Amino acid sequence: MKLKVISPESVVFEGEVDSVTLPGSMGGFTVLKNHASIISTLTAGAIVYTPAGSSEEQRQEIGGGLVDVDNNIISVCLY
Repeated sequence: MKLKVISPESVVFEGEVDSVTLPGSMGGFTVLKNHASIISTLTAGAIVYTPAGSSEEQRQEIGGGLVDVDNNIISVCLY
C-alpha cells in the first residue's frame, strides 16, 4: 500500500506501508492491504504506520484532516 501524508506546507510522508492506524472522527481505525474504499475526517491524534518491510512503527501527531482510501492508496490531507 502507498501512504501519502501532506500538509499545506509540505509532503510529511510518502512511501510504502504495511498498515496505517488513523484517528477517525467516529473512532480510530486501521487500514490494511485491500481495505474497502473510504473517505473520513480525522481528529487530533496520531497516525501510526508500519513502513513496508519493517516491524518498527512510526508515529506522526496531527491536529486533524481528511483521509481517502482507494485501491491501496491512502491519501491524508492535514489541516
